[in-house]
Amino acid sequence: MIVPPTQFAASSSGIGALGIDGKALVIQLITFLLAFWVLKRYAFGPIIKVMSQRRQTIEQGVKLGEQMAKQKAELEAKVEGTLHQARQQADGIIAGAQDAARQIISEAEGKARDKAAAIVQETDARINQDTARARQALEKELVSLVSEATEAVIEEKVDAKKDTALIERALRERQAA
Repeated sequence: MIVPPTQFAASSSGIGALGIDGKALVIQLITFLLAFWVLKRYAFGPIIKVMSQRRQTIEQGVKLGEQMAKQKAELEAKVEGTLHQARQQADGIIAGAQDAARQIISEAEGKARDKAAAIVQETDARINQDTARARQALEKELVSLVSEATEAVIEEKVDAKKDTALIERALRERQAA
């Protein structure tokens, strides 16, 4: 609380000379510390917990993506190995009979390419499905976090209409970033 200038003459020493009421300052300091303690105990903890869970979910999604990339590389190596084996077999047949070997080579390479293409397509489809599932899970988590954070910030339950509008706006901002 600030002391009016007319009272400067009465308290011209110490903190009173600055126009500050010592009692009011102590009360404001105690009020601030009490408010900080309440926020720290009941608001900051749950928010930090939710953010930590979100970070773990994101890290799990990244690890899953890395695992899928490794599996894709392994499958590509297997496809390459299959192609290599098919070529060796074709070379052996060529040594026996050139005409029959040419036909077998083309069939073996076609089958190997088809098999390789099928494996790559299957792997790509599986990776895309897993990525889509991970994105959906993250979006659901994001919607939940936005709803919880909104309720914590405005300290009231948001109705479905406001909740939907806030979540859609947050998702658009997230996608634009």
